[in-house]
Amino acid sequence: MLAQNFPSSLLNRNSVFGPEFSAFFLSSFCCPMNYSSPDILPIGLATDEASPEWLNKGDNAWQLTATTLVCLQSVPGLVTLYGSMVKKKWAVNSAFMALYAFAAALICWVLWAHHMSFGAKIGPIVGKPNVALSQRFLLAPSRTGHVPMADYVFYQFAFAAITVVLVAGSVLGRMNFYAWMLFVPLWLTFSYSIGAFTIWGNGFLEEHIIDYAGGYVIHLSSGVAGFTAAYWVGPRQSHDRQNFPPNNIIHMIGGAGFLWLGWTGFNGGSPFASALVASQAILNTHLCTATSLLGWVSLDMIVYKKSSVIGAIQGMITGLVCITPGAGVVEAWAAILMGAMSGMVTWYTMMVLHKRSALFQRIDDTLAVFHTHAVAGVLGGFLSGLLAKPSLLRLMYPNSTYGTGLIYSLSSGRQNDGLKQMAFQLIGAAFITAWNVVVTSLICILISHFVDLRMDDEDLDVGDDAVHGEEAYALWGDGERMPKPRSLQVPKRFPSLCRRH
Repeated sequence: MLAQNFPSSLLNRNSVFGPEFSAFFLSSFCCPMNYSSPDILPIGLATDEASPEWLNKGDNAWQLTATTLVCLQSVPGLVTLYGSMVKKKWAVNSAFMALYAFAAALICWVLWAHHMSFGAKIGPIVGKPNVALSQRFLLAPSRTGHVPMADYVFYQFAFAAITVVLVAGSVLGRMNFYAWMLFVPLWLTFSYSIGAFTIWGNGFLEEHIIDYAGGYVIHLSSGVAGFTAAYWVGPRQSHDRQNFPPNNIIHMIGGAGFLWLGWTGFNGGSPFASALVASQAILNTHLCTATSLLGWVSLDMIVYKKSSVIGAIQGMITGLVCITPGAGVVEAWAAILMGAMSGMVTWYTMMVLHKRSALFQRIDDTLAVFHTHAVAGVLGGFLSGLLAKPSLLRLMYPNSTYGTGLIYSLSSGRQNDGLKQMAFQLIGAAFITAWNVVVTSLICILISHFVDLRMDDEDLDVGDDAVHGEEAYALWGDGERMPKPRSLQVPKRFPSLCRRH
């Protein structure tokens, strides 16, 4: 049985490799050890209780690797990026907001949110809450059939966690940490789970929208939710908005590096198999990202005569986001085109439109999450509907009724299918946007009745030391509580005695 899977050139004793090699190959791989029949699998591939027939060890190994890469994007990726991209007095608080969200999301995910996102359907937009902890559930075949459900649960958790962490990027530098502690489980439950079920679970849009790895479910939702939360929390202090330099650009680049390379698992793990689509998706991811980064830097140099490191990182992120909804279903040339579009369009919305819009000026989106994730996510979803190739769609969704990209539909005489697909892409974007605006607003209003959403001005002046009693660097001069001089710490009666004399 195993021998039938190898090329005949290896098994033929008259092959170009010579009879000695062929004999060695047959004895070593087809009849290993002391097995006398070539139909018996090698020990490493044999099935047993721990390795059932449905388990594909190669797919399982890749999925565990991909999941680890996605987790590394949050911890330490965004933890480092946030902690170094903000002003020094907010380094600890910003990094800890990301770390807390990662931990809290996991507990919520296995207790109820996974089944709300991918479980039994109780409505067109949500699944039935349930616990995902039993051995019977976790060690059963996943929806793909080749890896255990434990892989599926943890991989989807990594997506949920990074989405919540991305929301934090809009409210850094002023949100009350206690309010953030309440916001994470509420938003994961009532916003993220709804979007995931609607588009990826068993919701009413699952069979219609092309969202390969989360352009809508993750990036559009986090960008819109972050922008909405920033409105309710309120802006930073005026001097912080005007002067908010990164405290460590080298660490910032390191965090961005984790984010970029971790996207190999982000898009490469979505097929849940080490198959052709995964390879295509990984190459497309890096092509789009590199093109977007270079496009952003080029525009910076043309307009401002200097290349900005922060700008390069923003261009990198927009490329990663833009390719995500179509990474496995577009060709390489399309990925480059998407990178060029994401770099230019998002640069314009952030560097030009943002400064001209009263709404953008009023709402303080600390790290411009709306532009890099919401705008780039919608752009990626639109371009995916435009450029998706039918043959790649069939590889990724063999049992689905997905149509075709609009460009390919025009050449094949299926214009109606292409236009229909574009309409569904727009409907999906509208649903995710509207849901996140409404639900995020309700969550913030609810929390504000129990805890202040924004820290008071005295704590905002101090920063990390006021919130956590800790500082990122043992240096004075920006936000730390300065010790009072000894002359100011004497009892009050001493000045009055001095005045008598």
